[in-house]
Amino acid sequence: MVLTESEPELEAGDAAPDFELEGVDGETHTLESFADKKALLVVFTCNHCPYAQAKFDLLNELADEYDDVAVVGINPNDAEEYPDDSMEAMRERVEAGTIQYDAYLRDESQDVARAYGAVCTPDPFLFARAAQRAADDQAAEPRDDAGFELVYHGRLDDALNPDDEPTRFHIREAIDAVLADEAVDLEWQPSQGCSIKWKDE
Repeated sequence: MVLTESEPELEAGDAAPDFELEGVDGETHTLESFADKKALLVVFTCNHCPYAQAKFDLLNELADEYDDVAVVGINPNDAEEYPDDSMEAMRERVEAGTIQYDAYLRDESQDVARAYGAVCTPDPFLFARAAQRAADDQAAEPRDDAGFELVYHGRLDDALNPDDEPTRFHIREAIDAVLADEAVDLEWQPSQGCSIKWKDE
């Protein structure tokens, strides 16, 4: 296991890179699949990493509690070297109720992880509907077809190690701000976890 910290490549206000990925439900998911949500939480994660496992419950709770937020897990790990991260193993976690995100997707090519600049598991990105952000600007007209733009990239909470108990949930603060149509005023402190298992390494 190689412990790695997230490194921001996308900046606040950047559009969410699009994707077209298969989910454990057998459906193909894109950004448009979540266009009816006010916020989109994309978390690059996996099955086998203890740092990712430690956040399963929190992500499940977020998916259950926030109707206006889509919680999307994306697993980019090399499944040949790490079979516990295969689509079949992902389905098993969902069927067992261990993972209950709004969607759990497989990034087989790893192109999506690279587009987002993800480097570790978990590596969370919170996006707000651009139409919501535009509503704050009196000169801008909100559009129904507006996409998502980045408002927070950083740790989910302050429990950096799998056995730590969190005392502050950064992601809840960020989500609550978005849903209240307020700016996300949080320092982007890096997430920490296992390195993504790239196929060419």
